Amino acid sequence: MGTGGIGIVRVSGPEVKQIAQRLLGRHPKPRIVEIGVFRDEKNEPIDSGITLFFEGPNSYTGEDVLELHGHGGVVVQQLVCERVRELGARMAEPGEFTQRAYLNNRIDLAQAEAVADLINASSAEAARASSRSLSGLFSKEVHALDENILKARMYVEAAIDFAAEDIDFLSDRTLQQQVEAIRAQLNSLLARTREGAVLHQGLTVVIAGAPNVGKSSLLNALLNEARAIVTEVAGTTRDTLSETIHVLGMPVRLIDTAGLHESEDRIEEEGIARAQSAIEKADLILWVTEDEDVKHPSELPAKHVMVLNKCDLTSKKPGLLSDDTVRISALHKTGLKELREMVAQTAGHRLSDDAFAGRPRHISALEAVGQHLQKVEEFLANSMGELAAEELRQAHQQLGKIVGETSTEDLLGEIFSIFCIGK
Repeated sequence: MGTGGIGIVRVSGPEVKQIAQRLLGRHPKPRIVEIGVFRDEKNEPIDSGITLFFEGPNSYTGEDVLELHGHGGVVVQQLVCERVRELGARMAEPGEFTQRAYLNNRIDLAQAEAVADLINASSAEAARASSRSLSGLFSKEVHALDENILKARMYVEAAIDFAAEDIDFLSDRTLQQQVEAIRAQLNSLLARTREGAVLHQGLTVVIAGAPNVGKSSLLNALLNEARAIVTEVAGTTRDTLSETIHVLGMPVRLIDTAGLHESEDRIEEEGIARAQSAIEKADLILWVTEDEDVKHPSELPAKHVMVLNKCDLTSKKPGLLSDDTVRISALHKTGLKELREMVAQTAGHRLSDDAFAGRPRHISALEAVGQHLQKVEEFLANSMGELAAEELRQAHQQLGKIVGETSTEDLLGEIFSIFCIGK
């Protein structure tokens, strides 16, 4: 809660009309903006402002909802909340309004998650992906995929019922084509879901390499400000330094690290240990070197891009050299456009206008569907109809988890616990 020009108290539940009668002295008309005075138990005014009443089920939560738009001071908002609680309400839990909307079938679980994603979006691209999911486009595609899986399952189970016939329905090319089309549909949906996950979760990128190759200069160049100390002295950076930028709409957490080398200096040893720890947790490593003859480092724990720095000291032009190598000058900020594009591409990010607000659980469920479909094809090839039907049933269950048709209480608690109060 903070100070603002306007503060909103939102009330939802079956006793909203009675609360409104005692607080405002009247029953508000549905969907009509009115001026009202909010009164205490002695009928003295607490505040005045706009009132909005939404009658269930045509409201955000599916219940009667009253919104009191008053002045945004902390004290006056607390007084209004206390008065509403005196009249029989209680404070909402995090995400409870959205959870009630889900439980009352106003939205499905994927749409509910998109509400939080839209609020927390850190870029325009992430916000647009969340809006697509909130509008139901993601859920619509999940249901379309599920419908095709159910059709294939019905066909397989019907073929099992006619197993005594001379015709082998399971080897029908039409059924095989149907399953292939379902897998293509799944792959398209999975790609756009992964894209949305990258937009929201971002990427942890570690800048690593030997001392004095320009790692801190690269950080400053990407940030477009002198954030890290840069000197000609090797080993200037002795600790990790973290900053966040956006690359093509994707949040990227950049971590500058100490130069990796053998050292007997205790402080340098600690900096190198922290650098190695950051490397182990990275999604992507920018391995910086000024020696173009240096080979790609082996045994790195994550994907890496070879960054050949200081091309300003040579006659070689900056730019892409291969799918995982780029030549730059951090000092003159050349080659950075190509480097940003390579970072985005390596992360699986693509410039698109059809991504969804994907979450790890969505991706996990869709990947599980893909595994079940692969087994379906194998079982159909061996005329194992019962096993193919079971894999299709499990694929259907996985899709149900995404939209909340087969969700558990623990999952709901986990999802809505990260929401803000009042949403």
